[in-house]
Formats: sequence, C-alpha cells, structure tokens
Amino acid sequence: MLKYKRVGITVKSDLDQKDDSLQAIISAVRASGAEPLLDRGRSKGLPSAKGLPAFTSPKEIDLLLVLGGDGTILRSVREFQDFSIPILTINRGNVGFLAEMSVDEVSELLPKFLSGAGILDERSVLRVVAKREKKILIDAFVLNEAVISQGSIARLFDLRTTVNNELLTTFRADGLILATPTGSTAYTLAAGGPVVEPHLSAIILTPINPHSFSQKPIVLPGDHCIEVEVLTKENKFGGVDVSLTLDGQMYVTLQRHDMITATMGKQTVKFLRRKKETFYSTLRTKLKWGERPEE
Repeated sequence: MLKYKRVGITVKSDLDQKDDSLQAIISAVRASGAEPLLDRGRSKGLPSAKGLPAFTSPKEIDLLLVLGGDGTILRSVREFQDFSIPILTINRGNVGFLAEMSVDEVSELLPKFLSGAGILDERSVLRVVAKREKKILIDAFVLNEAVISQGSIARLFDLRTTVNNELLTTFRADGLILATPTGSTAYTLAAGGPVVEPHLSAIILTPINPHSFSQKPIVLPGDHCIEVEVLTKENKFGGVDVSLTLDGQMYVTLQRHDMITATMGKQTVKFLRRKKETFYSTLRTKLKWGERPEE
C-alpha cells in the first residue's frame, strides 16, 4: 500500500552526470507503483525527463524528492514554502549533513519510504523580513541562517538589536548571524556560535568578529521577535557596503536605517528519515565531534 503516490523530483542544476542519477530515481519511483513528476526548470533537456509530467504546485504532489547536496536542499525549502509536504533528500555522492541517502541506496530504500516506512523529522524555519521605511526588500524563510555582513572594505559597523521591542545591544562587528538550531552547525558554528539541539525552539544570534569581548553569541526563545537596525557611517571610502544573505544563496543590499525582523515560522519543514537518529550520534559521525587529531 503506497503512502506517497505522487512524487515530485527536483535536482541540483549543475550536478555532474545528472541524467543518470535522475533516471535511477525515476525508475525506483515507477517500480514502487508511484507517479514521478518533475521540476521542469531543473530537469529541462535531460533525456530521462522526456515525456514525463511536471508539477507546478505543492498541491500536486505527496512527497518531494531532492537530488543534490545541502545547498540544493536549502534552495528547495526556500522555493517550495509549502511545509506540509514531506521532503526526502538524496545525495549522489557521500551523504551530506541534511541528506538522508545516496543515489546508490535509492533502489533499495525508496520503495520502503513510499510505502510508509521512515519517520518525519521536523525542523523550525526562520522568517526574515527586511524593510526600508515602508518598502519590503525581502520576505523569506531560511532553514539555516540569515547573515548581515559588510562588503568589500573590512570596517566595523553598528547593528542596533532589540528583542521584543527591548534593547539587547548595539553590536559593533563585521556582521551578525541569525540562525535556527538546524543552522547552529553551519556558518554560525564557524563564527564561534554554540551548537544547539535542532528540535529546540530557539533563535541564535552570533556577532561576527565583534569589537567588544563582552558581545558573545546568545540563544533566545523561539517565540521572541528580533529586530536589527543597520547603522552604517560615512567615511573616506564613501560608506560601508552591507548585505543580508539568506542560507548563503539569496541576498539583498542594505542601507543605513534598514530594518531586519526575524521570527520563528509557525510551520516546520518535515524531512522523511529512515530512522530516528540522535543528534549526538550525528555530531560524532558527521562533525567528528570529540575526535582527537591524528598524532
């Protein structure tokens, strides 16, 4: 008995040998008795896509298969936006941090998933809105993080940050990362932020190279509203270029007094997993947590 009968498939645009991988997935979906529907824009021109129907709305599918690495998964979450549809992630090479299985495992595991095996792993997303006075510059969801950072000239700038309309601090730094618990093991970790269990409801603020040693990363409750005002200053170089980047893929240029608001989304992204892995085993196996360097 199939649980997922209409299976949407999206792929990484510049994936090497993409058609071979896509063909393997289409064959496994059909062998299970389900109907494959393609993301036409990402599979255009591929021989394996010829004659297959495309999906244009999440309402047309029961499950979304994402073929690619973590970047493709982040892109799919941002573009899809209907978080009621489960996502099953497939990597063609080594299994990534977010990916669930490799293409080599598809013929064995996919029929089991489509028949109802596996569990749903729910992850929070951050809604980020940037405004210039009354104009909305961007309004989108991120699975990992939103980064406010300066551009070509390495100069500190100020970010006045409030939490639920109460002043937290004015960060004087190279930038500020606003991350979800899922994103705590991504860019914010490299910037010195804490590792946070991904199923907690929390927002992580991590300043990038802060001027003051007292301005450390902070973890806030997920139901709080964070507002950040950009306070750049004119200088002999003509000012500091500032941008807002979402999940490392989408960005907008910011100006003085632009406002960025971050709140936890009400919906969660639902990843289909083969089994419930503990976060601690993931730290050990994928981040090599606690391993001693080779002597």
